[in-house]
Amino acid sequence: MRSSQPVAFFIVVLLCLAPLGHSFYKTGSSVPAMAAAASAFAKTLTEEQKVKTLLPIDSPARIDWQIIPKDTRKGLQLNEMTDSQREAAMTLMKSVLSELGYRKTTQIMNMERLLKFLEANKKDGAIRDSTRYYFTVFGDPAGHGRWGLSIEGHHLSLNFTIEGDKVVSSTPQAFAANPAIVYSENTVDVPLGRRMLRMEETTAFELIQSLNAAQRKMAVVAEKAPRETRTLGVPQPTAEPLVGITHEQLSKPQQELLERLVDEYIRAVPDEVAEDRRQAIETGGGWNKVHFSWEGATQPGVGHYYRVQGPTFLIEFVNTQPDAAGNIANHIHCLWRDIRGDFAMPR
Repeated sequence: MRSSQPVAFFIVVLLCLAPLGHSFYKTGSSVPAMAAAASAFAKTLTEEQKVKTLLPIDSPARIDWQIIPKDTRKGLQLNEMTDSQREAAMTLMKSVLSELGYRKTTQIMNMERLLKFLEANKKDGAIRDSTRYYFTVFGDPAGHGRWGLSIEGHHLSLNFTIEGDKVVSSTPQAFAANPAIVYSENTVDVPLGRRMLRMEETTAFELIQSLNAAQRKMAVVAEKAPRETRTLGVPQPTAEPLVGITHEQLSKPQQELLERLVDEYIRAVPDEVAEDRRQAIETGGGWNKVHFSWEGATQPGVGHYYRVQGPTFLIEFVNTQPDAAGNIANHIHCLWRDIRGDFAMPR
């Protein structure tokens, strides 16, 4: 039977687990640990729950991903689980993320409480629930074949494909925040001034503002930012022509800023998976093949968008929408994609 107080329990779990120290993550979570956590989670499920939670690796649902509010999604929601099942699900989530990625993820989940408060008087609004996040396991993590995992809900989509002793895909990776900066007094203990996805935004602003006139002419490709990232919910990103300024056209300090920006996205996953992402940049032609482009305002508080792309990866970041309280450009969506094929699916 489901717990009678899933929300209260889950908030306690977040508060207890979010401040985990480096000792838990210092070597990254190994694939055997991921497989063991997935198998342990699967064993907690009832036969009815298994039907919606354990799907074949070739299920079309595996590549159906999205971070906008939806009435239904694949998988089993945290609020449909017992306390022990939620503990197993959170252990599984920890196993596929770094400390940084886990902190971002739990903050995004917890932010639903603030959205519910801010939208309390809104009629026909989307459901805001910090336990409305869905877990799906594809294939058999206890076997020797390919298997996968999806953790998804509003403003979050994490997707992993594992084969043998290797994570062969860790994309799409999508994080989002509304509000990005908390400006509103509230009764749900989300402190004023809390900033979500800070480094993804501030590092990019530091880079664009460091460019001289000639460099800006190369980097800024549009005066107005798009309302949304171009590949949100798309199963595979299109390999579009590289635009913007290249890594080698930047000064050394600017190059370091760009590398730091990219690494913020890379480091959401365990150490060995993050290192695979870095190595792919090197083997895909190196940093000289990486382009940075900007659209929209180059100052905070007005809509802006950037794109970082190389032969193996694509980053998209957009902040144009108002937050739930009406503050403009305070609603972030940001993505890390694999140009070679998300979900380990070749083009």
